[in-house]
Amino acid sequence: MSMRTVRQPAVAGHFYPGLPAVLGRRVEILLDHARAATESRLRAPKALIVPHAGYAYSGPTAARGYVLLEPARAGIRRVVLIGPVHHFGFVGLALSSAEAFATPLGEVALDHTLDTQLLELPHVIGADRYHGPEHSLEVQLPFLQHVLESFVLIPVVVGDATPQQVAAVIETSWGGPETLLVISSDLSHYLPYDMAEALDRDTVQRILDLRWPLPDHAACGGRAVDGLLLAGKEHHLHTALVDRRNSGDTAGDRERVVGYAAVSFTEAATTEGQDEQH
Repeated sequence: MSMRTVRQPAVAGHFYPGLPAVLGRRVEILLDHARAATESRLRAPKALIVPHAGYAYSGPTAARGYVLLEPARAGIRRVVLIGPVHHFGFVGLALSSAEAFATPLGEVALDHTLDTQLLELPHVIGADRYHGPEHSLEVQLPFLQHVLESFVLIPVVVGDATPQQVAAVIETSWGGPETLLVISSDLSHYLPYDMAEALDRDTVQRILDLRWPLPDHAACGGRAVDGLLLAGKEHHLHTALVDRRNSGDTAGDRERVVGYAAVSFTEAATTEGQDEQH
């Protein structure tokens, strides 16, 4: 009889609070502030780009993206979560064989119904070792657990992959309105504040224009972002900047900052209406 496998949190108590009550309260405060800052509700997105730093640094920006999901909290039942690998070098994209990913708020079941199709793509592998220590996906889960009623997860970490390879994974798992795509990425890293502001402004404009590929070093999840931009262009998604700031605006100094953005991607309306900073 095989044992049930659950990927345990790697950065709880470091990137975000490790105690369930404290974590729940921290996420709710971030979302409360995001609600107050959101003047007019955008339609619930098909895809989001959100940052993956410690909550003290990028939590306000991530919350601005996640609050947009609240009108569709009951309708979104599957999340395809794609982010960069930080601890290993490998070629392609990696799935997990775990049955669930755990956070202090509980377990999120994985959806393996598309594994056969995804693993048929020549650049996709099954490799739990790349998921074990990775924070880029993990830090998104408490937000998703808080804003969605019930969902299953397809977690994908990206190594050395082309935009076309990432886009193929996105296309295979696109689904309907029940499926949300989340790309986990920070922007520039460790530049002086003014230099980072200029670079991040340019990067965000490229994202809004669906212009890929992004320049090297523009975003740490650049390969994943490029895949979404390619797929977004094919599907005629509409883009909107939800929030942009950097660690110098939140909890860090301004000598070496890390940039963050939340960007929403919506489908056309129908006629029927390990540094904690990165």
